[in-house]
Parts: sequence; C-alpha cells; structure tokens
Amino acid sequence: MSSKGKFQFAIDRGGTFTDIYAKCPNGKTRVMKLLSVDPQNYPDAPREGIRRIMEEELNIKMNEPLDSSRIEFIRMGTTVATNALLERKGERMALAVTEGLRDLLFIGNQSRPKIFDLKIEIPDVLYEEVVEVRERVCLHRNDCQLGLNSETRVGQTLEKVHVLTTLDVEKLKADLKKVLEKGITSLAVVLMHSYTFAEHEVAVENIAMEMGFKHVSLSSEVMPMVKIVPRGFTACVDAYLTPCIKDYITGFQSGFSSRDIKALFMQSDGGLTPIDKFNGSRAILSGPAGGVVGYAMTSFEDQPVIGFDMGGTSTDVSRYDGEYEHVFESTTAGVTIQAPQLDINTVAAGGGSMLFFRSGMFVVGPESAGAHPGPTCYRKEGPLTVTDANLCLGRLLPEYFPKIFGPDENQCLDVDATRKAFEKLRDEINHFISSETPGCDLLTLEEVAMGFINVANESMCRPIRSLTQARGHDTSRHVLSCFGGAGGQHACAIALSLGMTKVFIHKFLSKSINFSEALLFYELVLFRNDVILKYRSCQQRTLLLIHAIDRVAIPSLFLRFVIILKVRVLENVFVLFFQEKSLFSSYF
Repeated sequence: MSSKGKFQFAIDRGGTFTDIYAKCPNGKTRVMKLLSVDPQNYPDAPREGIRRIMEEELNIKMNEPLDSSRIEFIRMGTTVATNALLERKGERMALAVTEGLRDLLFIGNQSRPKIFDLKIEIPDVLYEEVVEVRERVCLHRNDCQLGLNSETRVGQTLEKVHVLTTLDVEKLKADLKKVLEKGITSLAVVLMHSYTFAEHEVAVENIAMEMGFKHVSLSSEVMPMVKIVPRGFTACVDAYLTPCIKDYITGFQSGFSSRDIKALFMQSDGGLTPIDKFNGSRAILSGPAGGVVGYAMTSFEDQPVIGFDMGGTSTDVSRYDGEYEHVFESTTAGVTIQAPQLDINTVAAGGGSMLFFRSGMFVVGPESAGAHPGPTCYRKEGPLTVTDANLCLGRLLPEYFPKIFGPDENQCLDVDATRKAFEKLRDEINHFISSETPGCDLLTLEEVAMGFINVANESMCRPIRSLTQARGHDTSRHVLSCFGGAGGQHACAIALSLGMTKVFIHKFLSKSINFSEALLFYELVLFRNDVILKYRSCQQRTLLLIHAIDRVAIPSLFLRFVIILKVRVLENVFVLFFQEKSLFSSYF
C-alpha cells in the first residue's frame, strides 16, 4: 500500500482528554476526543481513537492488533512523564554516586527561592537507596600536586584527568545485589567529572545490566555537563521516568500488528524523536510543547503571541515572537532538571481543577479530578470542578459536547447532578456568610459558580504577567492564542483582564464546540441587543453553530453589556475583536 493511501495521526494525550487528529486516505480530516483514562471501555485512549477512526472510515470491523500497514505515521505528545513526576508514581530507583558523596543530591545546591517562608519544606529525592561507588578521578591542574603519581587520561572535552582510584568492581556488585533484593531495578549513575571521563559510569552500567537491572541512566549521557548536582538531578529524573515511558510505549505498540510502526513523540524542546530515543528527562513538557509549535505556525503575524493552553488538569502559557524561547534549567514538581525545554509556565488550574470553600475563601485546585472520575457532570460521581462551574453558567452546552459519558459511553453531560452539587455548596457558603455577617446578602447558585471562575481566571493570569510584564514586555500589545479543551470558555476574560484586544482561536481548539465545521459564516457583529449576521451561506447548521458560540462565549443574559464584538475567520483561525473597556468583562 502506498503512503498516499494510508492514515496519518497526530495525537495529544492529556491528563483528562485525548484528542486525535487524522488525515484519511481519501483526504478527509477527522477529529475525535476520548477520556484519557476509561478502564471500563478501553485499555489505551490513543489506540482506541485510532481504531474507531479507521473502523468508521474503512467501514470494516477492526479488532486489536490493528493493521499497522494502513498507517503512514503517528505523532504524539503525552503527559505520561509529567503526571508520573507530579504524582510521584515513577519507577522505584537507586542512585549510584562516587564514594563519600551519598548525601550530595539531598543537600542540593542550597538555593532558597522563598526565603521569607515560615515553613520551608525540604524537596523530596526520587531515589530510595544509595550505592557509593569506590572510584575517583580529578581534573589536572598545573598548580596542584594531587594525582601526579596516578594514571593520566584525556577526557572527551580534551581535559586531562587523573584516575586516583580505579573502579572497585567487587564492592559495586555486592552493593547492587542488595538493591536488587529490595525489588529496585532502575539505577541512576552519577560520578565525579563523568562529563569528560565517562568510562567508570559505562562500566557501572554494564555490571548493573548483567546483574538484572532493567534500566540504567548515566549522567554522562543524559546531560554531559559540568556541575555534578544538576547533572545528578537530571539523571535521577531520567531513571525515575524512562521506565514508565517505556512501559507505556510497549503497551501502545502491543495493539498493532507490527512493532515497526512509524511513531514519533514530541520532546520538551519542541522537536520529534523516534520511540527508542524518547526518554524521561526530555519528556516532561511533551504535551504542552506541541501546542507551542502549533500556535507559532498558525497565529503569529506581526504581533507577539501568548499561548494559552487550558486543558483538563493544568494551564500552560508561553510566548512566541518569531522564535522559540528555550530554557536549559527548570523546576518541575520540586525537581530541578537540566535539559533544553520550551519556556512554558504551568499553573494547576484547568477544567478538571476541583473547587473548595475553605475558611471563607473560594479555592480552585491544585487537586484535579482527572478523567476518572472526572467532574461531577461526567456521571462518575466526581467532585465539583471548573468544568461544572462553566456548565452551571450556561457556557457549556451539553448538546454540543461529545456524548462519551455513562456506562455505555453514549450520554451527554449531567446538568442536574452539577446543579444539585452546587446547591449543596451554595448552602454551605451562605451558612458561613450568615454566621460571620448576619443580615448580609446571600449568594445565588450562579454567583457561587462565577466566584470560582474569577478565582481560576486570576490564577491563569499570573503566569502570563510573569512572561510579559516581569520581563519588560507590554502585555496589551500581545495576541492571545487560545487552545486546549477548556480554553475557549476563559479566553475573553483572560484577555480583558490583561488588556489584550485580540484573541486567536483555531478551528480545532475543541471538538466540543465543533469549530471544524464553523467556517460557513464570515462575520458576526453583536451591538447591544441587536445581532447582525453577515454570511457567505446561511444554512441551518451555520445558525446552530453561531448559537453555540454565542452561548459559550457570551451568555444571552449579558448581551446588553456588549459594546461590540466581531468574529472573523482567517483560513483556519477565528479572530475575535472586542472593545478593551467593554462593560461585560466582569461576567467572564
């Protein structure tokens, strides 16, 4: 079968939803949204999406393993590594470090980012056991007499090193055996000066693999750099996460007829890599990095762009002004990583962020309901989330949301369950208000939901200010490029809070709003209570889609506050214009 007659898949496996974009052999474009975790109905969401699309397009029943000869390529961004690090669900691992330095990574670099905190918590280490490797090398210095009588070697950086102590193989084997007996099969090797002299690390790897370790990460390979502490942190992250990634990839490949399927994974730096080279230290931002590359190619014209990726678990923001902004050191979940990454700031506020009322305050996140059980409206008895608040306010229309809920995956969002849960929370809040301030006006259900939305919006504005104002850029001169499953519900509010007047929304922002079908209308202008529609073709579907966009972006109750709003379509991208000081900003 020629490549022209094959399927092409691009997949984003997020913490809550998995989105599949497919180009079919006949040129047709398909999109599909599935829950990332739904063990009652399928083992793996990306594979299930591929199966359903191929089955529907080929009109034949397809069971696993899927026929990989019909697939030209699969490109995927995944949050498997990110979630494992955040939730501390990586592989059990041990650290092999030069003798005498067993507490080196526990001590760290002594940085104090929050110097005035009254309670400083020591960051957790990822390793469970430490093996001290008896070996030592030192760099040659003309003014130092150390190592003059030892063997002199030339390292990879052309620096001279003295081998003060050769590797003690017998001691190493005895120590590694104790680690294996505890069920630990992943090892990070961090030896002094291995960035230039890696022979001892390679020897440790060979011995460990012969003894039965399943994975060994060498700091000299993961990040060959000066400074052992950040190099050690990065090697530990790699040993902690890579086995999880390999397990996921093995499970993913097992659903296809051939393991030679052409699949590429997105790395944290924005590039694609083959399956066999996809590792933990380069996978932390695999999912968000794909969004940055996407909006950079579709939204950038003559103004710098802020990427606003609001998913189900978190929100990622980034900036693009003609070139990608990279960082080479970042801290994720309390772990410092030395690896090239796109400069992406993450905040724990997404569609699945849970809502709490604590000590008189509205709190959003950082806990997330995820895909299982998910928000209350997902029919799995989950907690109240930002998604439920949007549903309660009429910003989500169940009839336009994918019907993938319930035991048979054919039901829409449960509005009644959401309202009942909010009524219970409203009563709790009003009881607190009455006890603290007798005679004070009580809150309605909608005001409670709107309060949580305002808290979430402010949380998402902070990292955008850090990327712009904190670096000397004028936020109002940027364009907000909105994507992610929950982005369209909050984009206008975020833009107005930051003084932005232009928002880009790609047609594939969210399957739930059916943007892929919305290219029929040309211009929509709302002026006070009057709605003026200019169109190329006026069909029933067009009007329904406009009604959906109207309800999602601007509840009809508040149309009287709109000074002017215009929506234009430029090829595949929606462009929203609105007056900066519009009075309806408080309702978003």
